[in-house]
Amino acid sequence: MRTIKRRWSDRTVSVEEPLFKSYLFVKTDVFHKTDVLRSKGAVTFVNARGVPIPVEESVISALKGVMKTDIALDPFPYLEKGDRVYVKSGPFQGLEGFIVRKDDGKCRLVISVSAIKSSIAVEIDSALVEKV
Repeated sequence: MRTIKRRWSDRTVSVEEPLFKSYLFVKTDVFHKTDVLRSKGAVTFVNARGVPIPVEESVISALKGVMKTDIALDPFPYLEKGDRVYVKSGPFQGLEGFIVRKDDGKCRLVISVSAIKSSIAVEIDSALVEKV
């Protein structure tokens, strides 16, 4: 859970919400799988071809450690090379492009102008784009 500030028309309040909405992390074995799925709201395990995909213990430990700090965390879309994205703010706001490289909080986009059959490449902050 993370604490965020929500602004309502007459005031600002602090509320708690899950860092990863719609996901619950559990540590169980195959013998107790059905017990977990009987929990209210549970639908299925994240899986590939019916085989549950475990989250590495090191990732869980790191997340727990970060959650104990005062560092502000915000969910962010999972972006990969090749994803089509929309630039939501900044000088390129409103344009769409493809990610050709992503590293260190930056992504290199190729923005194409089909009418003139030309493209440009630009490097911008990953926080300025959202997946289409």
